[in-house]
Amino acid sequence: MEKIKFETDDGVQEFYVIDETRISNRNYILVADSLEDGAEGMILKDISAEDDAEAIYVPVDDETEHEAVAGVFAESLGDIDLE
Repeated sequence: MEKIKFETDDGVQEFYVIDETRISNRNYILVADSLEDGAEGMILKDISAEDDAEAIYVPVDDETEHEAVAGVFAESLGDIDLE
């Protein structure tokens, strides 16, 4: 499982990339802080421009967007709990 590092206001944090998808020309990734049961996860969307050197990901905060993307991940991953 791929592990990626994010630079945040709190320093560098590492997450495992569980799955990724593209919806309406936007990339989304599902990440988790560990691979253990009960791990904390979140859905991030890529907001970077084509000419950005690195991808810029932000949490999906819009409830409707979050539900739609979570549905795609749930269908892709099967029995994983995305609450």
